[in-house]
Amino acid sequence: MTTLRHEFYETDDKVTISVFDKGADPAEVEVKFEPRKLSYTHGGKQLILEPLKGQINPDASEFTVGKVKVEIRLAKMASARWVQLVGDAPDPLASFPSIPSISTAARTKHKNWEGITTDMLSGEKEKTTDQDPNVGGDAALNGFFQKIFGDADEDTKRAMMKSYQESGGTTLSTNWDEVKKAPVEVKPPTGSEWKKWN
Repeated sequence: MTTLRHEFYETDDKVTISVFDKGADPAEVEVKFEPRKLSYTHGGKQLILEPLKGQINPDASEFTVGKVKVEIRLAKMASARWVQLVGDAPDPLASFPSIPSISTAARTKHKNWEGITTDMLSGEKEKTTDQDPNVGGDAALNGFFQKIFGDADEDTKRAMMKSYQESGGTTLSTNWDEVKKAPVEVKPPTGSEWKKWN
């Protein structure tokens, strides 16, 4: 019997073996898949790999016969890298026969994120517009400015009205001494440009 040259590459789920058997007749090629063994026979040539480094699924494994080589695809039972094809490493599946039940248990026990979020939000105290002027959106913000304006003296009210009107709504000052000296310039937000519409 002649032992055939071969090489392999792998992913976490599959091992692909190239058996270099040029001109192999598909009708005469026999490949036998076993959980820890692969047997390839073609006439007087053979390749036996035993024990495989990990367990394979014989039903999901397959091969194709080409002109230069035969490509054998082994479906791994456990998602992992073997690094080599054969070895006396213990079969990880034999050590943990209850892996499916562990994964099922892990899948059924999950966090109720909706409930956690609700609990966290209900634990926070609602802020009032006095504590945070941003609470409640534009209506609350307008109420906040109305409160400032209503409680202000005449100079502060003048400063607020002049700065707001002259800046096109981009500046609001309460300092009359500063605002009365000159027209308030337009200061658009960073990244934007001020345009006057007629």
